[in-house]
Amino acid sequence: MLHSTIFKNSDLLTIAREWIGPIPRRGASKWQPASLLLLSVFLFFIPVHSTADTTNSDLRVIPYPRQVSATGNDFVFTTHLSIVLDKNHSDADAFTAMELIRDLKKEFNIAAVVHKVPGTHSIILTRRKKIAQTGSQGYSLITDKNEIRIAANSEQGLFYGTQTLLQLIRKTGNGYKVAGINLVDWPDIRERAVHYDTKHHQDKLSYVKSFIKDLARYKINILLWEWEDKFAYPSHPEIGAPGAFTPDEIRELTRYARQYYIQLAPLVQGLGHSSFILKWPQFAHLREIPASNFEFCPLKDSAYHLLFDLWSDAMKATEGSQYIHIGSDETYELGACEQCRKKAEVIGKKGLYHLFSDKAARFILSKGRTPMIWETPMAWKLNNAGAIPVQPNKGLVLTEDDTDREKMIDNARAAKKMGYKVFFYDPNPGIEPLFLPYFFTITPQGKGIGSLEDSHQALTKAAMSGVYDGMVRTSWDDAGLHNQMWMLSFVTAAQYAWNGSAPELEQFKQDFFSSYYGQQSYQVEELFYLLNEAAYYYWETFERKVWHWGEIGKTFMPDLPRGDALEYDPYWNKQHKKMIEYSADMLRKADRALAIIDSNRLRGVRNDYDFDLFESVIRLVQHTAMTYADLSNVEYCIKEANRLTFIDKDSACNYLERAGKIVEHCLQRREEVFSGLVNVWEKTRLPKGMSLPGKAYFFQQDRTRHFANRLPDMTYLIYDEQKLDMVGWLEKLKSYIDNYKNQAFR
Repeated sequence: MLHSTIFKNSDLLTIAREWIGPIPRRGASKWQPASLLLLSVFLFFIPVHSTADTTNSDLRVIPYPRQVSATGNDFVFTTHLSIVLDKNHSDADAFTAMELIRDLKKEFNIAAVVHKVPGTHSIILTRRKKIAQTGSQGYSLITDKNEIRIAANSEQGLFYGTQTLLQLIRKTGNGYKVAGINLVDWPDIRERAVHYDTKHHQDKLSYVKSFIKDLARYKINILLWEWEDKFAYPSHPEIGAPGAFTPDEIRELTRYARQYYIQLAPLVQGLGHSSFILKWPQFAHLREIPASNFEFCPLKDSAYHLLFDLWSDAMKATEGSQYIHIGSDETYELGACEQCRKKAEVIGKKGLYHLFSDKAARFILSKGRTPMIWETPMAWKLNNAGAIPVQPNKGLVLTEDDTDREKMIDNARAAKKMGYKVFFYDPNPGIEPLFLPYFFTITPQGKGIGSLEDSHQALTKAAMSGVYDGMVRTSWDDAGLHNQMWMLSFVTAAQYAWNGSAPELEQFKQDFFSSYYGQQSYQVEELFYLLNEAAYYYWETFERKVWHWGEIGKTFMPDLPRGDALEYDPYWNKQHKKMIEYSADMLRKADRALAIIDSNRLRGVRNDYDFDLFESVIRLVQHTAMTYADLSNVEYCIKEANRLTFIDKDSACNYLERAGKIVEHCLQRREEVFSGLVNVWEKTRLPKGMSLPGKAYFFQQDRTRHFANRLPDMTYLIYDEQKLDMVGWLEKLKSYIDNYKNQAFR
């Protein structure tokens, strides 16, 4: 069990925090020399090691190679390398070489240059030697004493070989080495997509580029980007939000991604999920029913005219890409209008869906692109004659299957026999706020396995079945997580879509932490587990779960005193006893998480921005737990004031004022924590709900009640606490104190 092993070396950093305070953030004031001396003493006793030991630590590669054997000839070097290309290499091969040079310098401070002939320590990149049975994405990598030779059938395969090489380099005492190895590698599933959902936020251009590079490192080759209103549609500029990516910016990103063998495929929602379009009054007449801005009526020609405009804009901005996804899922109101209801009596609601998808597919196919859709293979209801009333267009790529897990592969195989291209849908990892349930889930039915195990079980079967044309890993923006919180989920999909047979999940986790955060990373798995716990704690507090799960319990403010005798109802601590205990436990875990974060910063981990994000989340959870402790103490103060009201009115008044000070401090802390979180998140994002001169952001909720769409800005994260109305409660308490003083001391 994880709990029995993860709490190693925790006490030293916790004590260090208490003695010298928290680790300063980047840009903050520096420590005093005495503090640095104390810290160095503590760190001396904390072992520096990679996240975990494995039996083959030199092979921490993601995705894990398909065929690999040891040769015994390590490639050992210092800080200089030569890179040799084929004499008649392509521009793409030259780009691969230059990217390798940049990454070697950035990640290891290794200087490499391109030479025409091999030197003492050389990396040879060649496409002269054909690698049998590896296809267009495969490659081989062979290490010898004086050289590493990467060979591939294609430019893409050669690039993938260099991405594997970067993960094989290990620091030694005097330099670096790549263990003696002979590997041949190719993917189980040829097309491996990450769904990038930005419906409730917009990342900056620089972040999108860094995200693309991260995905390329792990051999993802499709970025399925659901941008909704984050694209400035030329045909209907009002739909694009303020600051939305322009067509030129999307073209730039499309070209940038293509250099890394990633296709940027736009996802512009069609039938359902269309509130970003239908919230606008000028398009309201296209709704299925007037009350819902969520979906189009599939029988209105004007709806197609509008969508064809938007899809054309998207396709023009992503020239050279094969796919465009039209979404169209969760059509809750389909068949509700009078015209559709009559049509559904003949062809059924699914028939209406396929009427829409057929028109959409024929239009997109006519533009030379391939349409993708959230469609369930073989879940189509048959009529009495055994035929599907409206056959789905054969040009559609089917990208979802929500049927029973045991039937998924059979359904996909049947759909392929009918002529459809089918992508495996990596199971939904959950949409809880702040962080993903990587290690465990909590549902109304109880505690279940985490999303890592769920994906591993499903992906390995799908990859080894040989049935699927592609795979898509979704990342719903419903709860407003920062996109970096999904990275482990993306890389899990990349691993097991490429190689469904290895490694075991436990090794993969350690491989990820070592690969993504560096060999010097410390206890990151424990940190992720604590974040998993923290996210569920946050979800339980105030009334956040009420948003999705109904009236399951709310948190209210303690009862205010009233009357001349300082009467109140002492219910708060009794009613919230379990939550007070839960909060105390979470405070201890938050301290542990912050200590791990500090340690990783000091060790100089890669992707250190993630640790800023992790801290912002833990600080918010920590504040939430402190708020429960504060409110508990507020009631105890009122209780003590009530006890003293006929004994010592000065003391009674002091306790009331102390209760007010607790609430004031809580409000101040909330502002500091929330502002800090926003500042960290907006390093990579535009301000949520941002307006610009001449263009205001138009906010309207939709019928899905997404947690992140409750409010236009980032206050959705503290909205439930704001609903306690501490400010109003404090004003009433102060008014009561004034009245109490006047009547008590007349």
